[in-house]
Amino acid sequence: MTERAHAEGHAEKHAGEHAGVWSGSWVAERLGVGLAGDEALTGMLGLALRRNPKRAHLLVSNVLGKHVPQSPSVVYGHGVALGRRVRELLGAEEAERAVVLGYAETATGLGHSVADGLGPAPYLHSTRRPVAQVARAGGFEESHSHATSHLLLPEDPALLAGDGPLVLVDDEFSTGNTVLNTVRALHERYPRKRYVVVALVDMRSPADAGRLDDFAREIGARVDLVTTASGTVRLPPGVLEKGQELVARHEATATEPTGPAPDAPPAGSVERVRLRWPHDVPDGGRHGFTAAHRARLEAALPAMAARIADALPAGARRVLVLGFEELMYAPLRLAHTLEQTVGGDVDVRYSTTTRSPVLAVDDPGYAIRTRLVFPAHDDPADGPGERYAYNVAGGGFDTVVAVVDSAADTPALHAPDGLPARLAAHVPHVLLAVVPSYVPRPPHAPERPSMLPEPLRGPDFSSYAPDEVGWLLQDLSDVTLEAPTEEREEAIQSGGAHYAESLPVEYQPSEQYQDLFHAALETSAARLARAVGAVTEIVLAERSPRPVLVSLARAGTPVGVLMRRWAQFRHGLDLPHYAVSIVRGRGIDANALRWLADHHDPADVVFVDGWTGKGAITRELAAALREFEATDGITGFDPEIAVLADPGSCVRTYGTRDDFLIPSACLNSTVSGLISRTVLRADLVGPHDFHGAKFYRELAGADLSPDFLDAVAARFPDVTDTVDTQAKDLLSADRTPTWEGWAAVERISEEYGIHDVNLVKPGVGETTRVMLRRVPWKVLARTGAGADLDHVRLLAEQRGVPVEEVADLPYTCVGLIHPQYTRGATGADGKAVTL
Repeated sequence: MTERAHAEGHAEKHAGEHAGVWSGSWVAERLGVGLAGDEALTGMLGLALRRNPKRAHLLVSNVLGKHVPQSPSVVYGHGVALGRRVRELLGAEEAERAVVLGYAETATGLGHSVADGLGPAPYLHSTRRPVAQVARAGGFEESHSHATSHLLLPEDPALLAGDGPLVLVDDEFSTGNTVLNTVRALHERYPRKRYVVVALVDMRSPADAGRLDDFAREIGARVDLVTTASGTVRLPPGVLEKGQELVARHEATATEPTGPAPDAPPAGSVERVRLRWPHDVPDGGRHGFTAAHRARLEAALPAMAARIADALPAGARRVLVLGFEELMYAPLRLAHTLEQTVGGDVDVRYSTTTRSPVLAVDDPGYAIRTRLVFPAHDDPADGPGERYAYNVAGGGFDTVVAVVDSAADTPALHAPDGLPARLAAHVPHVLLAVVPSYVPRPPHAPERPSMLPEPLRGPDFSSYAPDEVGWLLQDLSDVTLEAPTEEREEAIQSGGAHYAESLPVEYQPSEQYQDLFHAALETSAARLARAVGAVTEIVLAERSPRPVLVSLARAGTPVGVLMRRWAQFRHGLDLPHYAVSIVRGRGIDANALRWLADHHDPADVVFVDGWTGKGAITRELAAALREFEATDGITGFDPEIAVLADPGSCVRTYGTRDDFLIPSACLNSTVSGLISRTVLRADLVGPHDFHGAKFYRELAGADLSPDFLDAVAARFPDVTDTVDTQAKDLLSADRTPTWEGWAAVERISEEYGIHDVNLVKPGVGETTRVMLRRVPWKVLARTGAGADLDHVRLLAEQRGVPVEEVADLPYTCVGLIHPQYTRGATGADGKAVTL
């Protein structure tokens, strides 16, 4: 038996749950609509009623995997078989030069499967999702559809510019208007001699049947048609009006299973399964999919399917892999490989969600039995609206594996009325798998090394778990970089060295100081959790529904990890998180920016830091990004930093503007994953290197990094309601930066005769850094400041530094670096103090 015949036979076997009942009979009986043609038609197609003023009926495919859950081997087999028939039609030589184009949303997976059957052909599908950095290579309209504009957005504009055959794939060929519109638009720009139109079914009326040949003669090209079955739809007079009346009558009385029935069991569980999608393999054909992509995906599919199989609950017998609108091929291949992995013990089906509004009628003679309704969750260009999953509720599934791309993994997806919640109301187990949305590389990037190294991760670099943060740094652990504090300070202030060219000797806290850290953490954990939650909610609401967190190493890194944990805890999001180096006076690591631009949309990047002092890093970042845009031509990075605390009123995105003790400021590497501050020195960091840092493996016994993270994250459940209120208040408040802190620093610099704002370090965090890394002169403390300054007072006592109370200080405290330092002038009295 041929693969085509096997696929068609398998489709008929699984076409409906009620053998002998055609899933178009309900519509046929009421509207007089009928199908005439090949014997296979009624096995392949059912009928439903559109909620659409342009057409009354909908041909519902039983083998496409869109509206009707079907065996993935049937769905994939039909596409591959069509592709092989196209290869036979074209011949091997012409097939090697062909390009396949599929139609969004319904035929994106079918077109990709046809390309697989055709051979090494590159694949592209139209899309209704615009992508800012990708230029349009064309577009066309679909006249009968509820959402008409199709965009063509190939990453490589040359993809459509060749003169080999163009293979156009749609699920049905009805009037031919869509295909003719496409060919006409493309032929004007990229003329070629041959086109092949592919569809599961050819349903043209006799009046439309000759149009394709006439059109081919008009443009002077050959146009062939390859289909699995053919026939016509009989439409009686007045069918549109009768259909609309029938839809209105049923919708007035219908109750849809959008939530659980009153006597239904508790909602099912929703868990994530990590696919480990291969790097640089697109999630589909939106921007093009090549033979090289195909080979990498084929190699990765068995392991990804095995991870899904391992995540299935014990005893799972009927599993649906549910794709998402245009994302049809990736979930289809995962479902197909899963079907092969689990064998006959589990009945695996495949379908996808859709934009198409269709009436649901629970009758075995109707193709759409049930309908789940949920809001759009990928921030569509045409605005919010309803989306649908058909024939899922009541389908007897014990597990649904919902597969979405990362652009759609948003708070709206995880809202109480989002897709996972709707599914969990009807299915005991819901697994969510996220495929990374492919972001094309910037088209005008200057020449540079093609491969920057991948991020460093724990446990090889840092004590953080590998998924918590990727460090865009180079490992300088084997290089001696430390110098005594006094020696460093003299070199920095004399102009002989930059502070980033060396490292201070790591401060080893006394037992008394460690006790202060733990007490401060216990006292402030809930306060920190509230600030983490608030700033994360603001980022998700205002910056990006799926941000890429990029911490400014190293103080920003613990905060970035906590924000990532909050997004996971509160919204089920698995956010990318990296740490990069920024150096005052030298800017941000440009190679790190290039790596980020190569792997993510710069518009999604949110820079994260722990707190603001006087705003020097805020200004540094803005200036560095302006310079980067000018030199590299890469735009989209937002200089607005998200911080836990903004006492200096320097940014708009913050959790609080209170100047309080953030315990991670009390220590150095032992609360930051055992990573040093970053290093930028010409003999160690070349023009194509990331900035450097050290991993202090030898301090593992004193590491408090996990303790800090876990203590704060443990308070997340307790502060959820408070965070919701706090975030709501902040989102509605005027958060325009006043730069009050900068003004205070300038005033203090002049008042104390320092005349250098770089030696004035405002806020609890910055003051602590002065005490640990620099040569302190004085500490100014706000009158009445309490326990937040206990650790500062202890350090001041140890270093012989006076603490002076000031009544009108806008910060809790300010640390002053010795303004005229000579070696030995550690304390205010000029005497060196041994720690």
